[in-house]
Amino acid sequence: MRRFLDRLYDASGALGAIFVALICVLMLGQSLLRTMGIRTGAVNDVVSWFCAAAAFFAMAHAFKHGDFVRVTLLLEKVNAKTRRVLEITSLLIGTVSTAFLAWSAVKFTYESWEFNDLAQGLLPMPMWIPQLSFAFGSILLLVAVVDELIIVLRGGVPTFVRVVEERHARGDFSSDV
Repeated sequence: MRRFLDRLYDASGALGAIFVALICVLMLGQSLLRTMGIRTGAVNDVVSWFCAAAAFFAMAHAFKHGDFVRVTLLLEKVNAKTRRVLEITSLLIGTVSTAFLAWSAVKFTYESWEFNDLAQGLLPMPMWIPQLSFAFGSILLLVAVVDELIIVLRGGVPTFVRVVEERHARGDFSSDV
């Protein structure tokens, strides 16, 4: 199961990166086409949907790799037992919050499908299609947070802490800037 989940997080991060690359390609293509006098209005709609997809697909990967902003001032000052309690409390709050986010995202996407909601821009696409990235990305983040909660409840060190410590041990402090 561990290998499957790690591959799932890596795949979601890669998918987020692919959407960032597609945004780049679309923006460059749009700039080039505009110089030739070709209208590209609908590209703006697609780019905005790809921005959302890039963000939501990358969240689970970023969370698991210690790339979310964490305020650790208090955690650094307390003993190991208190730190564990605070980590569990934080992950429980995170689980409830991301569960609500995932539930809302899925409900929102389903309602767009149910009511056949169409985009208001130049590209009349059914809105549930780009909203799927919101729903799937939120579910993946929920899985990642629950995964971390289980790791910590079993007595393990949170993955996001371990990964950052490993980076620091290699002398890589680039994520701290």
